[in-house]
Amino acid sequence: MKEAKLTVLQRIGLACLWHGARLFALLPYWFKYYAVENLLYFLLFRCIRYRRRVVTTNLRNSFPEKSEAELRTIRRRFYRTLAEMIVDTIDLARIDERKVRRLLEIDDYEGHARATQGRDWIAMMAHFGCWEYCSYWGFYDPSHKVVAVYHPLRSPVMEAFYRRLRNNEAAVTVAMKECLRFYLRHREQGLDGRRMGLGLIADQNPPLRPDSRWFRFLNQDTIFFDGGEKLALRCGLPVYFVRMERLRRGRYRMSFELIYDGEEQVAPYEITERYVRRLESMIRERPELWIWSHRRWKRKRPHAAR
Repeated sequence: MKEAKLTVLQRIGLACLWHGARLFALLPYWFKYYAVENLLYFLLFRCIRYRRRVVTTNLRNSFPEKSEAELRTIRRRFYRTLAEMIVDTIDLARIDERKVRRLLEIDDYEGHARATQGRDWIAMMAHFGCWEYCSYWGFYDPSHKVVAVYHPLRSPVMEAFYRRLRNNEAAVTVAMKECLRFYLRHREQGLDGRRMGLGLIADQNPPLRPDSRWFRFLNQDTIFFDGGEKLALRCGLPVYFVRMERLRRGRYRMSFELIYDGEEQVAPYEITERYVRRLESMIRERPELWIWSHRRWKRKRPHAAR
């Protein structure tokens, strides 16, 4: 997909941002992840107090069983994660297979490759840790190309910047509203002679519809995007939950857990339910790695709002 047309000032801003990120990526690991990350953490947590009220409210509602001291510890660690993710993301301005293998380990990659050989599949991911790493499994798998499904940003400069970060020889980005058409158009031939792995971040806050399905998630009524389930059922695609484990600063381990084989007869929303339960379990294990600054629960279940 082509970048939207930018004004002269926007092109200048994008060039400064992109080349600045490229220079940043050349800095040594210790400087990026100890000097810069620590400074960002101090600014976000102590000075700007970025969305402190939203974070605190989300944590209290999600973990009513935890003490205020425990919640403060999670909140502090979350801001550390947020600072680290900023560094992670900027650092991706220079990416290649060698660097990906330093940043990301994949559990039982060979077994997963055998299970998906010759067929397309769906990976359901979340805003957990550095989710930008989730699309880099394509560097491990020469037989598949990652289709990273995303929501376009409002800022045309930031939209163009992130597209440059995310598009590479192993992955291509596709806006969510175009995902189905894109897949149906390319499902026969594939992409560049490769089958497709469609990566969907499914924990965002979707528009509320009259038929929206509500799930009990982190002690609250919550709606989820169900596009992954609909695509899987329509096209007979297996679905995997992507589990992320942080090893140390800027380093992660990924694993794929099969939640639908592409053939099983399931009840409506069963695939999404399986995703929700695994996501909740992962968050409870390492709550500081999820993005608590999103206004995830701004929409309320109708009967609860009255």
